[in-house]
Amino acid sequence: MPKDERSIAEVLKAELNFVKKGGYGRSPREPWRAPLVFEDSPTCMNYDTKENPTPCAECLLMEFVPADKRGEKVPCRHIPLTPYGDTLLHLYRGGTEWEIEEALAIWLQKEIAKLESGENAGSPAA
Repeated sequence: MPKDERSIAEVLKAELNFVKKGGYGRSPREPWRAPLVFEDSPTCMNYDTKENPTPCAECLLMEFVPADKRGEKVPCRHIPLTPYGDTLLHLYRGGTEWEIEEALAIWLQKEIAKLESGENAGSPAA
């Protein structure tokens, strides 16, 4: 299967745009469930793919997943989004949809700024 050819900056900017435009609002196809960050976004290489999904190991977001979580079934749920290390998994368990989207938007802006300034994206926060 092909590796993701997009740039990480392109992916993060697209995700931020998706969030800002309300992309994680309730789906008319599945209004009974809350949308899943990254997984229910066009940013995901497997968005709207039911058969033969691309392995998550080929996703550009893997550089943000801690090494010990890269083997998880859905690795992007383990990306630390807050300065306290809260991941999507933590936020799903105790945060509101607004809190999740806010944490995501702040994280995306921070990582985009790092990329644009030449810093290493995905490196642990100081």
